[in-house]
Amino acid sequence: MKRIAVFASGSGSNFEAVVQAAKSGRLAGAEIALLVCDKPGAGVLERAARLGVDAFVFDPKAYPDKATFEREIVAELQKREVELVVLAGYMRLVGDTLLQAYEGRMINLHPSLLPAFPGKDAVGQALSYGVKITGVTVHMVDAGLDTGPIIAQTPVEVLEDDTAESLSARIHQVEHGLLVDVIDKLLTGRVKVEGRHVRQGTK
Repeated sequence: MKRIAVFASGSGSNFEAVVQAAKSGRLAGAEIALLVCDKPGAGVLERAARLGVDAFVFDPKAYPDKATFEREIVAELQKREVELVVLAGYMRLVGDTLLQAYEGRMINLHPSLLPAFPGKDAVGQALSYGVKITGVTVHMVDAGLDTGPIIAQTPVEVLEDDTAESLSARIHQVEHGLLVDVIDKLLTGRVKVEGRHVRQGTK
């Protein structure tokens, strides 16, 4: 059984979607072994408790630097024999310590069609810019800010009367399905990364 860790900082709707997919057998027999959260008191922790998923929660301000808390995270991941790391609303740039331990085995979910609108508040950026189409991207994680090879993207139309809340709600609906689909393809070997390009097969 392949073991997955999900990183999240907020309410955790994508975390719950992944857990429910695993419980229903839609993720190639995978198990969600751990939630990692950098926000004590975040809503995702309540979801983890309800769903029976172990959580490692930490306050970054309690550590002298990023490398120190990332070493603890890596130890927790390795203790649980985690094979794939999924960043689903984890609002923190991954450092070298974590990236080196899971390079090529870490994906991120981002609420825009990258390379447009990387970083924080992608929905607000899209609305401010006035684009007619935004969307969702799942990509491999590298040392940059939302710069890793793109695995999959789904467009979402921006309506004239959209607010950040209404657009975010429609993006969330797309995120859940896309993230689960990409995880399943990774677990079953149907995604292959070749430099900047990600090939999808039918294995």
